[in-house]
Amino acid sequence: EQGLSVTDPSALERAFSDPSWRLDTVALQVDPDGADVFVHGRVGATIPQTCSRCLESFPARVEAPVDVRLVPRPATAAPVELGADDLDVDFYENDLLDLDRVVETETTLALPMKPLCRDDCRGLCPVCGGNRNLVQCSCADRAPDPRLAALRDLASRLRN
Repeated sequence: EQGLSVTDPSALERAFSDPSWRLDTVALQVDPDGADVFVHGRVGATIPQTCSRCLESFPARVEAPVDVRLVPRPATAAPVELGADDLDVDFYENDLLDLDRVVETETTLALPMKPLCRDDCRGLCPVCGGNRNLVQCSCADRAPDPRLAALRDLASRLRN
């Protein structure tokens, strides 16, 4: 009833369904408000990712803000229309809060859409497929696709 503070990552050791994900830091405050429960704070995790440019695996550090309102699951099975204010709402059942699920959901939402091993990743050579971060590629530039020749000067023609 007075609320709960969670700062020990080992208290949520089963937060992730994937065992390769690691919860590093957690600072959550759980506050009741009648039947609703507010969970806010931050979580930090290390998640294995694959670089979207060079396809190398790397451990990504993810910091996720948490700001969720948990409400009792409605007893009816009728469809409910969600509004803009309901995007940060989740449900709990049988008076049990699943903070593991909240942490996993918020961490997953904080993952980058296009992860990069580093900001200056040079990616793969389009000719030989070599990782340009590891080897200096001496491949000649590929000729442009002739099917796209009509679009080559489109920008300059549109400006005139």
